[in-house]
Amino acid sequence: MKKLFSYLKPYWLFVVLAPLFMIVEVICDLAQPTLLARIVDQGVMRGDSAFILKTSLLMLIIALVGMVGGVGCTVFASYASQNFATDLRRDLFKKVLSFSPANVNKFHTSSLITRLTNDVVQLQNLVMMSLRILVRAPLLFIGGIVMAVSINAKLSSIFLFIIPPLILLFLLFARRAGGLFQEIQERVDEMNQVVRENLAGVRVVRAFRREGHERGRFSRANQNLLEAMKKAFSLIIFAFPIFILVVNLGWIAVLWFGGALLRRNEIEVGSIIAFTNYLMQIMFSLMMIGSIVISISRAGASARRVLEVLEEEPVIKETENAKTLQNVEGEVSFENVSFSYSKLSEPVLRDITLSVKAGETIAVLGETGSGKSTLMSLIPRLFDVDEGKVEVDGLNVREVKLKDLRKFIAVVPQETILFSGTIKENIKWGREDATDEEIVEAARIAQIHDFVSSLPEGYDSLVERGGKNLSGGQKQRLAIARALVRKPRILILDDATSSVDSITERRILQGLKNYTRGCTVFIITQKVNTAVLADKILVLHEGRVVGFGTHRELLEKCDIYRDIVESQLGNEVFNNG
Repeated sequence: MKKLFSYLKPYWLFVVLAPLFMIVEVICDLAQPTLLARIVDQGVMRGDSAFILKTSLLMLIIALVGMVGGVGCTVFASYASQNFATDLRRDLFKKVLSFSPANVNKFHTSSLITRLTNDVVQLQNLVMMSLRILVRAPLLFIGGIVMAVSINAKLSSIFLFIIPPLILLFLLFARRAGGLFQEIQERVDEMNQVVRENLAGVRVVRAFRREGHERGRFSRANQNLLEAMKKAFSLIIFAFPIFILVVNLGWIAVLWFGGALLRRNEIEVGSIIAFTNYLMQIMFSLMMIGSIVISISRAGASARRVLEVLEEEPVIKETENAKTLQNVEGEVSFENVSFSYSKLSEPVLRDITLSVKAGETIAVLGETGSGKSTLMSLIPRLFDVDEGKVEVDGLNVREVKLKDLRKFIAVVPQETILFSGTIKENIKWGREDATDEEIVEAARIAQIHDFVSSLPEGYDSLVERGGKNLSGGQKQRLAIARALVRKPRILILDDATSSVDSITERRILQGLKNYTRGCTVFIITQKVNTAVLADKILVLHEGRVVGFGTHRELLEKCDIYRDIVESQLGNEVFNNG
């Protein structure tokens, strides 16, 4: 929690002023019952109208001062809590952006979203309540007892029988509530996961008519959340009637024993009225302490979840003396590379060694699951090798600065991701300072310029979230343009033309040869017709390199490549030489 409280340091002035203003409000609240007692005992009982008017005016002034204190405290507490939450969300998001895919998989996307939103809100509410109620409640509690004792010490002995049971109740509640609120947040994660999957895959759900199944999944997740919340809030349901019972018993005791003292002339009527007011203030402060206990319990669970993210170390990290990478030529080599996604799983890549010259175009071919995408992910260090090394221009990628490495690499992923905004903004996402001419040129190479030009607003046309208003092929071509405008030295196309027709694909690949001249290009594909356009073809099978060379060389030496060619093109390719 100490790490989280450090987010309040920049706003220390608000943190100081909020309690000070609250102290003013509490003092004013504590003064009111005493003044009321004087009005009754010295004004009403004696018929002194001037005293009543004078004291009433004083009560009004004190009430106004108290109102200023309350408003001031709320304003400063709001400033502190809102800025606290803003800075915390900023650092959480910054941390998430530093995560490798392995880190994201550890937490799951839906859980990270919940932590950045719901959990941060819980902590924000705790800060707000701490600067207001956590100051007000103890001061009102202690001040109320002091004022009550000053009125009549005998009558104040009632507190010995009222307060200890309530404190014990709150302690038992706090001990039990923490784990229950942790479970609530985990159930929120599960429900968000179901919602996110269904929103992202709504077309698949409808195509397979699985609405009923998905409604069932959501109902189960929703019911699990309900059960967790019922268990947590059943404590409140149980504790609140007990609290009210104790308060009512306190009222009865004050009236009973106060009446006895009044008959013996040991207390006045106004003092009894004031005492009951202080009793209510004390009980109200205890109720506020109870609400703080609930907030602390719930925020404690959220704090643990937020700290898990903040304290998570990215799997991919720079070395202390990372080298600067400048003027990349694009030579890439793999030396005895092996990789697995976890220590318990089988290796995805095994003992891969190969070298690619700068400016070459390499097609990466192989069956599904052969490790094509994984191998290419090692170049920009989305993952790190278990054994061996990957080099760019003779430098181990683990020994250079990540920012420098990725500055020269552009990737068009298998799953196309576009962002809300205009078409121009999506293309410029690859390079912010790209000119309009460069954007158009990249779009022409990606064979998307004609489509964009046909739109009423052209490059200023809006792209909906995730590119939902575009076809799969259009999204892929925009993603290619986004990568090209970056003018990379190494370009990785991960099955980037799978949704594009053969004619358009050929035009894209032919345009790439001229546009990316001098750039090293890796084209991950399962199509032989695409692979033969490359300078060399890399064939993977079960995580191993089984062939690397030109189309003709592989036909002669690689049986697996021959099988792939035969399955796609038939025997005539061999007959034609």
